[in-house]
Amino acid sequence: RLDMKKLYRSSNRKLAGVCGGIAEYLEVDPTVVRILYFLLTLFSVAFPGILLYIILWIMIPDRQ
Repeated sequence: RLDMKKLYRSSNRKLAGVCGGIAEYLEVDPTVVRILYFLLTLFSVAFPGILLYIILWIMIPDRQ
């Protein structure tokens, strides 16, 4: 049987736990993910990055 990792929003939150959840899934420091996401959002003229964050917030389940 394969043990598949699941992506959840993290309890290590600054806003909604999206970046923290991605960091836990990828097994990296959440600060790195937050900085990379901030830079991506900044250089994409903000709107697409903010929209993506909201979509991920809705789609990624919260850890129960």
